[in-house]
Amino acid sequence: MLRNLSLALLALGVGGVLTVVGFVAYFNDNATLNLAGFFYGIPVLLGGLALKAAELEPTPLTQASSEETIALRERQATPIQNQIRKDVSRYRYGQKVHLEDALERLGLSPNDEVCPVLEGIREEAIEGNYALILEFDSPNLALETWQEKQEKIEKFFGPGVRSRLSEVRKGRIEVALIAIADDAA
Repeated sequence: MLRNLSLALLALGVGGVLTVVGFVAYFNDNATLNLAGFFYGIPVLLGGLALKAAELEPTPLTQASSEETIALRERQATPIQNQIRKDVSRYRYGQKVHLEDALERLGLSPNDEVCPVLEGIREEAIEGNYALILEFDSPNLALETWQEKQEKIEKFFGPGVRSRLSEVRKGRIEVALIAIADDAA
């Protein structure tokens, strides 16, 4: 629940209310509320504005997960797949794009202009295995560049994960992180 709450909007709301209370108290000659409103309200309001400027909204789920997929996630998803799903589906602050550090370490973000943007995620069953699919808008990096990094992607998001890369249309790359089923189960 808290991951769906924007701290920026919360700070703006609280700061705005405190600031308004401070102004009303000032005009009504209430020194205590006046000071509280100004000394707490304005800094919280400014903090909310700063957070709003640095806010990165959650990545949308582009397709609702079926009950079968959710059951597969509970049985097969690796901790890293779960972490990615949770991290990109909440508000982030101070980052330009989701998975910014991962893309940089994989060599898929040489500069800010080339950096792919995660536009959506979805969960599917691929060959009976749980798959988390990351949908990137990548107009500046061709599929071949992504394919050169495929082994590195598997090692970075592994163990227990294989990747499948596809270009669904020009500039739209899908990275499927597929859990490797445990044969002993």
